Amino acid sequence: MPSFYEFFSGGGMARAGLGRNWKCLFANDNDPAKADIYEANWGADSLDRRDVAEIGVADLWGIADLAWASFPCQDLSLAGNGAGLSGNRSSAFWQFWSLIADKARNNEHPKIIVLENVMGAVTSHHGNDFRSICESLHEAGYRLGALMLDASAFLPQSRRRLFIVGVRADLKLPEELYAESAVANLHTKSIIDAVDKLEGAVRKSWIWWAALPSASKRHDLADYVGTINDPNDWHSADQTRRLIELMDDNNREKLSRAQKDKLPQIGALYKRMRKDTKGCSIQRAEIRFDGLVGCLRVPLGGSSKQTLIFVDRSKVRTRLLTPLESAKLMGLASDFVLPESATETYHLTGDGVAVPVVSFIRDEVIQPILQANETSHDPVGLIPSDSQKGGFTPELA
Repeated sequence: MPSFYEFFSGGGMARAGLGRNWKCLFANDNDPAKADIYEANWGADSLDRRDVAEIGVADLWGIADLAWASFPCQDLSLAGNGAGLSGNRSSAFWQFWSLIADKARNNEHPKIIVLENVMGAVTSHHGNDFRSICESLHEAGYRLGALMLDASAFLPQSRRRLFIVGVRADLKLPEELYAESAVANLHTKSIIDAVDKLEGAVRKSWIWWAALPSASKRHDLADYVGTINDPNDWHSADQTRRLIELMDDNNREKLSRAQKDKLPQIGALYKRMRKDTKGCSIQRAEIRFDGLVGCLRVPLGGSSKQTLIFVDRSKVRTRLLTPLESAKLMGLASDFVLPESATETYHLTGDGVAVPVVSFIRDEVIQPILQANETSHDPVGLIPSDSQKGGFTPELA
């Protein structure tokens, strides 16, 4: 049974994505509400509730196959304060990484590392934060690459996230896992530009992962929306009218087109601050009828609360997304224990990693590497080609 560490675990969504056939050796989150939910779903045996700065390398039992870290994104987000990896929250990455580096010095570091964060981590501080992360992985003995995965390939939620996947240098890579250059629809221009800025051995050790989600299945938002019978859960007519008044001409036209459709429509609405023609900030309501909700966020303000809009010709009704719906939109199972507080549930889901995205990385990247190395225990020396533009040629399985 493969094993893993789960840092910044929240309610254990990475664990849910890995599945029951994986053994958790260590999990950590110092948020009491999230830790309570982790314990309610997974038990307390592997859970450490301390701040990551208080954890020592001796607390990390064994040599894990995988270390997963969804480290805090607030300082890296495009909507954040721009502090980057030196910020109060996102700097927790370095506290986590010091543990992995200590394990590496003892030759006990995990076989695979997965770091998950917002796409802003690629461009934060003009790419310097991304380069620092890559250099740190390389110095600890990892080859690495990055994936941009959108939860919309698996769920009706637009949620683009960066996944940096590091593989210990002594492991073989199956040929089908990587490409010679960036794969279309998987590696964004921001990632390509950031990789171009990497230098020396770090650049040569780059892996262009080739795991591409299938685009064949379309997920229907209607299947994730529950029935609301309590009239108090719906917005009043005045509240709905106010939302419509906050729309600009473009969004009102979207609403008008939905009203002309013969079939009922379900859309998503966010309130955002935008600039008007005079450059002044103004609150706007923006809607979408593309079958997706916007990226779920933590409930830190009015704009973070997502609204559903139901249109049946002339009839328009609105209400907030429910906590249970937010859990379903993150791919959590129906029996997953959620917080009693709606606010805590929104915080849990808005801060989490989409479960089926974790399962995809497990199936398409992690497990093929582990399987390819099941019978090989001797380190393999890799000699990169200086002339290879796309990086180096990994040892093939």
